[in-house]
Amino acid sequence: MSNAIEIEGLRKVYAGDGKSPEKEALKGLDLDIPKGSIFGLLGPNGAGKSTTINILAGLVRKTSGKVRIWGFDQDVNPRQSRAAIGVMPQELNLDPFFSPAGALEVQAGLYGVPKRDRRTAEILDLVGLADKADAYARTLSGGMRRRLLLAKALVHHPQILVLDEPTAGVDIELRQMLWRNVRRLNEERGMTIILTTHYLEEAQEMCDEIAIVNHGELVVRDRTDALLNRLDGKTMVITPETPVGDVPVPDGVTLDRRGDGALALTYSRGQVSAAQLLAAVQDAGVAIRDVRTEEADLEDVFVSLTHGS
Repeated sequence: MSNAIEIEGLRKVYAGDGKSPEKEALKGLDLDIPKGSIFGLLGPNGAGKSTTINILAGLVRKTSGKVRIWGFDQDVNPRQSRAAIGVMPQELNLDPFFSPAGALEVQAGLYGVPKRDRRTAEILDLVGLADKADAYARTLSGGMRRRLLLAKALVHHPQILVLDEPTAGVDIELRQMLWRNVRRLNEERGMTIILTTHYLEEAQEMCDEIAIVNHGELVVRDRTDALLNRLDGKTMVITPETPVGDVPVPDGVTLDRRGDGALALTYSRGQVSAAQLLAAVQDAGVAIRDVRTEEADLEDVFVSLTHGS
């Protein structure tokens, strides 16, 4: 088995309520997620990400299509497919009267994990809540509650972990702790990680592959480095020694003047070389004090693809 999750022709239609028409949230989505990968599922608000995750978790019933989780068909083996996946939700849905240790024990019981196989203390230590094991959940800070959500998603030893906007509204220290733990789970245990996030720099740094959905359809799916290479535009930023007037540039190059006096020359690497640009600027009599380049990041790719779709 090479794929942790296989989705074929997945559709979800939400019925209208008389005031608003029915809404087709997913329009025949096809997507395979490789086993052992850190996979990004990205898209603007309303794109269908949460609907997809909720269907995988068994919280929303699909209208049609096939879903296989860890080799188990969701329609044929619903219990096995659900046991293979753990979800850290975006919402802080915790019982305020349970301690972290108590919450994990209850969660493990709901999944039918025998007492001898429960790893409550180990999981609390992993997420940095060992010293809060017996405190009421209502006394925990927002960041600690997010750690507890991650712990709850791990109690039944899932092969797949879904992180739905895991770092929304958290501080830098918690974000770094979370990603250390995620990498550890992926590298040491081979756990497949599925990430949704609005922090595109996180997806760019963490994910092996990325799928972008919009309006319930798959826009693109590729390796992260291949996605970044889709935009071959590059910007050379030149800071002159003194203010300059008109600077002739080669065809296909866009020149913008920035507020600090720098010249920003945007060009296609397939049409113009950096050497040609520098030669054109120097031929115009510009004395160069500093030069640097700027390349497209995942945000540029995201905006380009979702806008185009």
